Amino acid sequence: MKITFVKEKSFYRSVLAIMLPVAIQQAINMGVNMLDTMMLGSFGEVQLSASSLSNQYYNLFTILCMGIIGGSSVLAAQYWGAGDKEKVRETFNMAIRLSTGLSLVFALLTWFFPAQIMAIYTSEADVIEQGVRYLRITAFIFLIHGTSLVSAQLMRSVGQANLGLVVSIISFVVNIGGNYIFIFGKFGAPRMEIAGAALGTLLARSAEFLTTFFYILAIDKRLGLRVRHLLKSPSGLFYKNYFRLGAPVLVSDGLLALGDSAVAIVLGHMGAAAVAGNAICMVVQRLFSVVISGVSNASSIITGMTIGRGEREKAMEQGVTFYMLSMIFGAINAVLVAIFGPMTIAMYSLEAETITVTRQLMTAYIVIVFFQAVQSVMTKGVLRGGGDTKFLMKADILFLWLASIPLGAVVGLVLHGPAWLTMLCLRVDFVIKSVWCVSRLLSGKWIREVSRE
Repeated sequence: MKITFVKEKSFYRSVLAIMLPVAIQQAINMGVNMLDTMMLGSFGEVQLSASSLSNQYYNLFTILCMGIIGGSSVLAAQYWGAGDKEKVRETFNMAIRLSTGLSLVFALLTWFFPAQIMAIYTSEADVIEQGVRYLRITAFIFLIHGTSLVSAQLMRSVGQANLGLVVSIISFVVNIGGNYIFIFGKFGAPRMEIAGAALGTLLARSAEFLTTFFYILAIDKRLGLRVRHLLKSPSGLFYKNYFRLGAPVLVSDGLLALGDSAVAIVLGHMGAAAVAGNAICMVVQRLFSVVISGVSNASSIITGMTIGRGEREKAMEQGVTFYMLSMIFGAINAVLVAIFGPMTIAMYSLEAETITVTRQLMTAYIVIVFFQAVQSVMTKGVLRGGGDTKFLMKADILFLWLASIPLGAVVGLVLHGPAWLTMLCLRVDFVIKSVWCVSRLLSGKWIREVSRE
């Protein structure tokens, strides 16, 4: 099969149509997170660390939701490309049901065992105490956020990427206002500090939920999903087909979520300075990786639609093009982190030790963001959109859990290495997957026509 790059302008217009709304949405979300950390940073490293570790636990839930989305998007994009609207609606129905079940499990665990959850991430009693205050309110967020997140993300698979952007703008306004009022006790409200940050998030997620489902169930006509479609259970055969292709995505994203938690656990046992420093670095890294998130989403959706239409050679050409785009944007991200990372650190009120650790970690993130970009577009984008989910599951198991996590744990907790070196070890799977996925891409074995199977 001849390997070439895409030259048609319509392809790049399609990429931009998905990428830009997703990138802006991610930038808004990261901006909220940055303001959260700055507001809580004014109360010291303890509350900043507690919030960061609590959100690592919440990220576990979010990534599992993204696993549901990832598996569902493979089906939705290819069914949409094949013109089977009824199957797309059935995919939405199933995904919402799965996210509801997952949300209820997390809500119950968070409400009844907040201290035990925090103790997994840190042994510092004051950090655990503050984290419990945050998690008690977080327990009410899971159901409304899980269902709205899954629904808004899946709308991208049917060419409606702007919904997520609109929802994020509304969430941004509500979150910032709620945080300012309840963290600092403005306009007669009680000063709640870290609990106020959680309450602001609850209000924002509630606004997201109402906006998302009002649009999908009452306004949208392109997909035409209505309440009656959600009341009808998907067939057993449909679930079987989903779990054949989607279960590996759930496992992969579940392992990645646990991997992120393992990173937080390792750093959490290295002290509050390492946790606070990494919290700042992660905000910067995510802020400058929003374009990659957009490219990754676009590559998955466009690849799925192309394969759904039966255009295998075109899918291969697009895959190679997306790989080159990932390296270009990865290099740009690395430069941005190098330039703006030190400037961001100066915006926080930190102790001298924390400043030193944060600067060292930021240097490590310059390397990390490049390889993160490449592997993200390949694993979460092209290969996943092509239905190659079992291959990706094996890659996550091998490289994350047999290389990155053990190596990072040994360097950080056994050898007591510096935080920056520990972080590089914990992300070495990014490097391995960036290289390994190339051979899979060029082999063409990743192209699987779900709709025909």
